[in-house]
Amino acid sequence: MNKAELITSMAEKSGLTKKDIEKALKSFIDSVEETLEQGDKVQLVGFGTFEVRERGERKGRNPRTMEEIAIPASKVPVFKPGKEFKEKVNK
Repeated sequence: MNKAELITSMAEKSGLTKKDIEKALKSFIDSVEETLEQGDKVQLVGFGTFEVRERGERKGRNPRTMEEIAIPASKVPVFKPGKEFKEKVNK
């Protein structure tokens, strides 16, 4: 499912217009991004948690030359599904 299909599905289920759903989805995504940028997490009980994790510096290899390179440390956004969400998916 892509973004347009998600908007259509949400509009059908909620009875709202696609334009309103698109605004709401954009607002949700913007809010999650801003919160993660600040180093906080977004926890939606029953659904899951969006958070940022630190990934340490590590060694890797250039697949063409097999030369060893250092991959710098970085921050990575992650999603951890909640218990209820996992149960629905594994039904």
